[in-house]
Amino acid sequence: MRRSCRGFLPSAVSGEIVTSVLEDAQKAPSNGNTQPWNTHIVSGNKLKELSVALLKELEAGNFTPDFTFDNNHFYGTYSDRQKAQGKAYYEGMGVARGDKESRRAVEELNWKFYNAPHAAFLFMPSFGDHVRVASDMGMYAQTFLLSLTDHGLAGIPQTGLGFFADTTRKVLNVSDEFKLLFGVSFGYADPDAPGNSIKMGRDSIGSNVTFHE
Repeated sequence: MRRSCRGFLPSAVSGEIVTSVLEDAQKAPSNGNTQPWNTHIVSGNKLKELSVALLKELEAGNFTPDFTFDNNHFYGTYSDRQKAQGKAYYEGMGVARGDKESRRAVEELNWKFYNAPHAAFLFMPSFGDHVRVASDMGMYAQTFLLSLTDHGLAGIPQTGLGFFADTTRKVLNVSDEFKLLFGVSFGYADPDAPGNSIKMGRDSIGSNVTFHE
């Protein structure tokens, strides 16, 4: 069963295994077999360089996302789930309500890749309203994540890794024609990381599935 991992061991994943995961992901379905994913795997010194650059932009508040994201857009049950997830996460990380300094340190883990040795950045071309392309990217990412699990690895998809698209393109030398959707930190899970003891619940299928006969 796949789970989002929020704490990794420093051990690098072999190139052979990473390639095998990518080959699995390459089999994901896409509209018209367009295969729109443009994936950049970042490791080692380049990952450290990127982390420093992203944290600098975070400190300055220089957000340059290619796609909008605002928690305030969620409403009703969707907002309730999002808030419950945030509460469980910060409590699990030992952050008291109102402790802004600790909360900031936990937030920064996003751009430290939760200490993962690798991160995959998912770029996509710009077609129409982006909805179909983004759905293809989602299927690719889920296939990637499931393959990580199948290979004994762990990963976490992170919307936050798309918040500084301009900086990421610059560091990775990616053309402006590709838009950054999000990223996935991955590697071997650290069983002792506090973030990995947190279990996020799921509603029953009756809450969002309707059967027609």
